[in-house]
Amino acid sequence: MIYTITFNPAIDYIMYVEDYNSGAVNRASSEKVLAGGKGINVSTVLKNLGVENTAMGFVAGFTGRQIEDMLAESGIRTELVELKDGMTRINVKLKASEETEINGCGPEIPQEAVEALLQKLDSLKEGDYLVMAGSIPQSLPDSIYRDIMERLGGRGINIIVDATGELLENTLSYKPFLIKPNHHELGEIFGRTLSDTDEIVECAKKMQERGARNVLVSRAGKGAVLVSEDGGVYESLPPEGKVVNSTGAGDSMVAGFLAGYIESGDYETAFFMGLCAGSASAFSEELATGAQIRTLYEKIR
Repeated sequence: MIYTITFNPAIDYIMYVEDYNSGAVNRASSEKVLAGGKGINVSTVLKNLGVENTAMGFVAGFTGRQIEDMLAESGIRTELVELKDGMTRINVKLKASEETEINGCGPEIPQEAVEALLQKLDSLKEGDYLVMAGSIPQSLPDSIYRDIMERLGGRGINIIVDATGELLENTLSYKPFLIKPNHHELGEIFGRTLSDTDEIVECAKKMQERGARNVLVSRAGKGAVLVSEDGGVYESLPPEGKVVNSTGAGDSMVAGFLAGYIESGDYETAFFMGLCAGSASAFSEELATGAQIRTLYEKIR
């Protein structure tokens, strides 16, 4: 089973405004409401690809209940910790000639809620996959990713980390199954600007020396690079298409990689499925469907 954790989920309230004027009353031409957060995005794309999974994390208030309802309607299992106080944040995304975002704060997460999540994680079994993705609320300790990996260490659980900076670096000694920095984030770790594939591969191998088993590096319009634990190096430009939405593309890449690997046990297949999943979401107004992803996969292979 695959589990995802979203420490600070959100309702994404998206409004389209054809002629936006600052300081004036504006009217949206259309709007939509989606369940958001990096782990939830991974869960959604996995489900779209036919891969069962369970979404974990913290929710609060009426917005938290709405997220639970939306995930249930999508057929995604949940093991969410409900907080007594506060409300799950709302992120407002204004799409006009330029895109503007206002992200909410989210609720305070008390220690007893953290312990409740850890107890849920104790039920994971050998061979399960756990995706930890995104930033954390200020009320959580900076060590939360590392603490979870230490708690689950030695149990044969494959952990995927999609985070930046110290959140990512602090997990490496616990040998995560997969990390997915983009090339800017990978370069920042080494104080470098990575401009070509050789440099990316060099730094990815250094991350493996520090403990990461597989390193998947997204490169936006230049595609992606995978350095796998069996010594393989895979590189490809993305499929052709028009980018209309970058939100969730990296999360989709993680989901596609996992779906491809679980289906085939092959890193090359996983790499191309991840690349196509990320691209398909970038080419779509919302997260990609399974059909959109598999169509790109057949074309690029």
